Amino acid sequence: MAVFKVFFQEALDSRIIREDTLTRYYEAESETEVRSILSDSSYNIEFVQELSPSHLEYEKEHNEDFKVENA
Repeated sequence: MAVFKVFFQEALDSRIIREDTLTRYYEAESETEVRSILSDSSYNIEFVQELSPSHLEYEKEHNEDFKVENA
């Protein structure tokens, strides 16, 4: 399993505006699995990034809202 960082806007009909971008973290087998899970959401997905082990450690240490959700 890997951890993916998902960048998104809360509404499908909204334009992507960098200042309004939110993030969530998901544990899944692949980016395809993450996108499949979120396909029923109202999120406008901007980008899905698989985190390397060092990037994951950085997020844990520097992001007070860090929480991994299971896919």
